[in-house]
Amino acid sequence: MSGGMDGGATTEGSAWPPLREELRGIEPYGAPQLDVPVQLNVNENPYGPSPACVADIGEAAARAAGTLNRYPDREFTALRTGLASYLNGELGRASSGTPVRVTPEMVWAANGSNEVMLQLLQAFGGPGRTAISFAPTYSMYPEYARDTHTRWVAGRRGDDFAIDLDAARDLVKREQPSVVLLPSPNNPTGTALPPDAVAALCEATGDDGVVVVDEAYGEFRREGVPSALELLETYRNLVVTRTMSKAFAGAGLRLGYLAADPAITAAIRVVRLPYHLSAVTQAVAVAALGHAPELLGKVDELRVERDALVSHLRGCGYEVADSDANFVLFGRFADRHAVWQGLLDRGVLIRETGPDGWLRVSVGTPEEMAAFRDALDEVNGERA
Repeated sequence: MSGGMDGGATTEGSAWPPLREELRGIEPYGAPQLDVPVQLNVNENPYGPSPACVADIGEAAARAAGTLNRYPDREFTALRTGLASYLNGELGRASSGTPVRVTPEMVWAANGSNEVMLQLLQAFGGPGRTAISFAPTYSMYPEYARDTHTRWVAGRRGDDFAIDLDAARDLVKREQPSVVLLPSPNNPTGTALPPDAVAALCEATGDDGVVVVDEAYGEFRREGVPSALELLETYRNLVVTRTMSKAFAGAGLRLGYLAADPAITAAIRVVRLPYHLSAVTQAVAVAALGHAPELLGKVDELRVERDALVSHLRGCGYEVADSDANFVLFGRFADRHAVWQGLLDRGVLIRETGPDGWLRVSVGTPEEMAAFRDALDEVNGERA
């Protein structure tokens, strides 16, 4: 017998700490964080904010610091107004007719899109309910389901990583999900969903569930690829999530958000923690939104760099998934870990994720991409 902290005893052979049984032996989510010259593994924006933007953010944080003796605005009114305005600007530029209008009441924000997703599963998942997606898909989705005691079911994508709509409808009919998770562009493949696929799944799910289109990489989509935001007025069960981590170069800010029917945002209030967005986070995010044109100014350059990378990799004989994101999935490798390690040995960190035999590389600066290409050539030459 061994003694506990209070002098009590624990049963011989029992595990400590008394973790939920289904969590035992599970490693926490997280990509490797290594100090290497070229970091292309977590889809960050390689371009930081300008000195003017940094100054405005600093001033906003300082003003918020003067009020830290008070709780923050629980409804983060100014932030929701700013996010709605940003989305309306995007919709206005994309629409050829009367654009969809996003109101502040349709917007919800949280600590990264990860917390947004968790809150959606807390509100609409749970015991006796099912969440579905289509693999390969974002690896955190089943963890959100697990943490909320929601049954998890994954359908399959085709060889081109598209979703077979007939099979998808059949899965919805069979499983009756309360939450459908559709990353678009998909992580880890970069594949975007056409509007008819989103519409079909919204119709198949109906009022029995919500369809969440995760557009974390939405600003990087290619010209002519529409956002699911354009369908919000048609389907009240549609939720579109975004983040300031990627295109906004705000990975360290931790601010994700969604747009949906106001009834959905009202429902999330039931499960959100009190004052879940700090006064500093709200102030910094509002300040960053004021610099949206600048922060998004590098998106076009990253698109060009991405498309050039796709062409280069295909020219080298690799299979490459079409990408509307700021990363590229390529393969196939008999031993992808050896290739990943070979790149790391040369100071280039990419991601070993997705289907077996594939690797994912984030799009960086021209200098970083040149370093990646050179390192990959060396690895291939060494393994030839």
